[in-house]
Amino acid sequence: MINITLKDGTIMQVENGATCLDVAKQISAGLARAALAAEVDGQTVDLKTPLEKDCTMSVLTFDDDMGKWTLRHTASHVLAQAVKHLYPDVKLAIGPAIDNGFYYDIDSEHNFTPEDLEKIEAEMKKIVKQGIPMIREEISREDALNLFREKNEPYKVELIEDLPEGELITLYHQGDFTDLCAGPHCTDTSKVKAFKLTSCTGAYWRGDEHNKMLQRIYGTAFPKKTMLDEYLAAVEEAKKRDHNKLGRELEYFTTVETLGQGLPVMLPKGARVIQLLQRWVEDVEQEHGYLLTKTPLMAKREFFRISGHWDHYLDGMFIIGDPYDEEKECLALRPMTCPFQYQVYLNRARSYRDLPMRLGETSTLFRNEDSGEMHGLIRVRQFTISEGHNVVRPDQLEEEFKDCLDLAHYMLDTVGLWEDCSFRFSQWDPANPNNKYEGTAEQWEEAQATMAQILDDLGVPYEIGIDEAAFYGPKLDIQYHNVHGKEDTLVTIQIDMLLAQRFGMHYTDADGQKKLPYIIHRTSLGCYERTLAYLIEKYAGSLPTWMAPEQVRVLPVTDRAADYADEIGKKLLKKGYRATVDHRSEKLGYKIREGRNERIPYLLIVGDKDLENNTVSPRQRVDGDLGAMSFEEFEAQLAEIVSTKAKK
Repeated sequence: MINITLKDGTIMQVENGATCLDVAKQISAGLARAALAAEVDGQTVDLKTPLEKDCTMSVLTFDDDMGKWTLRHTASHVLAQAVKHLYPDVKLAIGPAIDNGFYYDIDSEHNFTPEDLEKIEAEMKKIVKQGIPMIREEISREDALNLFREKNEPYKVELIEDLPEGELITLYHQGDFTDLCAGPHCTDTSKVKAFKLTSCTGAYWRGDEHNKMLQRIYGTAFPKKTMLDEYLAAVEEAKKRDHNKLGRELEYFTTVETLGQGLPVMLPKGARVIQLLQRWVEDVEQEHGYLLTKTPLMAKREFFRISGHWDHYLDGMFIIGDPYDEEKECLALRPMTCPFQYQVYLNRARSYRDLPMRLGETSTLFRNEDSGEMHGLIRVRQFTISEGHNVVRPDQLEEEFKDCLDLAHYMLDTVGLWEDCSFRFSQWDPANPNNKYEGTAEQWEEAQATMAQILDDLGVPYEIGIDEAAFYGPKLDIQYHNVHGKEDTLVTIQIDMLLAQRFGMHYTDADGQKKLPYIIHRTSLGCYERTLAYLIEKYAGSLPTWMAPEQVRVLPVTDRAADYADEIGKKLLKKGYRATVDHRSEKLGYKIREGRNERIPYLLIVGDKDLENNTVSPRQRVDGDLGAMSFEEFEAQLAEIVSTKAKK
């Protein structure tokens, strides 16, 4: 007999060689039906894995992240088997589980259509209905190579060839289908009870644009149909909110093919919102002691060599001239502002009394993003950011870091994004120091230990992201998910203990000695284009009144009320509101519907009765008809909503 310690601390005995599934059945019949995999001594395994020594064990269900991964990974194999049944000549690449489902990359001469996906789904249902067992097999690297060469699966062969000599390979068999896979999987295909193939797109093999373009079939899977239905309904809602669709429909931005990918044109609405956010951020930062700077958009290659960007970021920069011709001048558009703002600090000698020095700038940056990475306003090649650098003494580091986080909290909470944010402590990868990172292991350990202490002192809940640090230091990334679930960094706060030395940024301390400061790289609202994208999605285009590009539209009902409507419009403009008057000869109902579709916060209807009584009749997009009132009453309500930055 062997002892099994369960997740809740319970100890049970089973016979040597009993499987994880046997244990699951003893725990609970209900749990056994929902069991998808197990963790034994922290390693995820199949339910069919025999238990041969004392261990700790927990049964994974769909409520566990690894349980979700197991089900969806199994679904990807069902997809591959179905595709092979229908299109025997295709070549299979990889098929992992992902956050919201799974995919499989396929090399095929046939271009898959939505109709094809329906056929593949039907074949998948047959495979699921058969409840085909998923059988794990360990074989040698040589035998695996021979097997997949015989099957004419070149992508599998390439993956195996990348593994070390003598590596033990695992296969999974399900009936007439065998795949190269580390697992784990469900016990059989019947566990994939509810699934849907959602799309087919192009994807380069191994994400390299120099490799062949494959077809990637996406899908999702759940243990219950009700869960699948709820997910698909949420996906449809996400499509409606997608800024790349809604932002264009509402005329916030557009893209022009001849201008170039990742270079959006801000239309008047989008430009106005970004201007409003920029002015607000600059004013708030000034209140927090930030000094406004304005620095060049480009610099010579020698400047970026000092900062380290030339060695670590060259592929991400737009170069003017030949970067490899040392005889001729070569410049680059700036991908970040830090080395430029350092010149403000270096303008004259600094004392410990000058610190902290907080420098802020509304910066336009340029990054040579891969074409496959760009999406609407979220990832672009030219963008504007609320960037800043705080030059601090070591004893000021924690308090300044806290102030940076508090400022980001205030900004993101005010616009309504904070509640959906998460935190990532981005660290270096000691295995990759020479290719990406500056400094010694000791410097990195000191920087990361300092930052960890600060985050713990502040009670910041975070996940760790290995190899996500900047080349000069660790950072706290405030992460946000778009409506499709893809995560991007919205705001970042970084601790830099290296670049001050590169630029000779000394200060004279109280003891008369020259010392190097720490630098905090930070943003308060992040990239304005990306923030606008998230705001459009968050509010489904109905931006809060204080930041709406058009706050009030005045609608005269009759020709007699036209002059009165103009008078109201001028009053609103004079008081600083963004207002227009709609004099078009359209029916009032049409104008109201159009105003609602454009998400205008207030439609101010004025007719003959309003003219006679010197009133207005506002309609708010959420609260509806507010009834007739004096202009002064309406303006007071509007002023309250705008001044408090209410989220309506």
